[in-house]
Formats: sequence, C-alpha cells, structure tokens
Amino acid sequence: MTTDAVKQTDTQTAGASSFRIATGRERGYHRAAVDTFLAAARESFESDSGELSAEDVRIASFPLVKGGYAIGDVDAALGRIEDAFAARRREEAIRDGRAEEWVLRARAEAQVILDHLARPRRQRFARAGFLSFGYRVDEVDHVANRIVRFLRDGDALSVEQLRSAAFRMQRHGYREEQVDALLDAAIEVMLAVR
Repeated sequence: MTTDAVKQTDTQTAGASSFRIATGRERGYHRAAVDTFLAAARESFESDSGELSAEDVRIASFPLVKGGYAIGDVDAALGRIEDAFAARRREEAIRDGRAEEWVLRARAEAQVILDHLARPRRQRFARAGFLSFGYRVDEVDHVANRIVRFLRDGDALSVEQLRSAAFRMQRHGYREEQVDALLDAAIEVMLAVR
C-alpha cells in the first residue's frame, strides 16, 4: 500500500456521500468523528510526522449513532490505511538497513504469540466471571488454532480474516480484552512480514 490508499480513503471522506449511511434501526460511526480521524491520518501519512501509526489506526473507535457511516465501509477503509502505515514502516526499516532487526523483532513477537497459544485448549485466556459474559471459548480457540497454523506452518490466513473475526458471547467465556490484544499482536506480526 502507498500514499494512494490514504489519499483514496481521504477523497472518499471529502464528499457528503463518502461512505454509505446506516439506515433504519442500524447505527453507524459518527460521521464527524470519522472524517476528523481520517483527515488526521492523511496529514500524518503525507507529512510522515509519526503522529499516527498502524496501531493507532487499528485501535481507532468512534461513537455509534443513528445516521452514521456504515461500519463495514469505514472498517474496510481503516484496514487499507493501517496497511499503508505498516508498509511504510517496513519499507523504512529495509531502506535504513534494519531489515534483519525488523525480521528478528517480528519473529520474537510471533514466538510470544505461539507460546501463549500453546496453552491447553479451553485454557488459553483468562475467563470472565461465572455470571459475566466473555467471548465464546470454542470460537476463539478455532481462530487461535488458525493463527498457530499460520505462524508455525505457513497455512493461509489473511489480515482481513483476523480483523473481521467476531465471536458470540457466553457466560464465563474468554475475557474480551485478552483475546483482542492477542489478535492485535497477530495482525501486527502479519503486517510486519507481509
């Protein structure tokens, strides 16, 4: 990805119909918040100021409102922008002669993920309380197994598949924040070696 991805997304946000608007009972992302964030992302990318990173884009969140931008459209645009920021950092590391350091760091992060996911099935993450809800254990374990096969065996898995992973809720399920943090770490490793 290059500057074109960020410019294309920013161009989309320039007009009133940049993204589809959520209709009916659907809620969408607050339009002004999205437009402001995307403008800041474009400015940061073009000036290479370092004010925003791929991680900042990945964790961006917006209030949900009636008449907001369709969530899927915005999330897809954010994914392209995150890819562009990550690609720039990777290219800079290679250009500056830090490719080996970049690869070693990605390998170390991948090993941390593999070590965490080596825990027994149904025990990979802390659980929500008995009366609290968390992510459904079997669904998270399925995605975790795919991550392991990707990192260990080179099986196919895309960043988009991890970004769109969604889990149903269950009582005493896995704690959401731990699962989300691991998914973010896996995405970061995937973007580093892409």
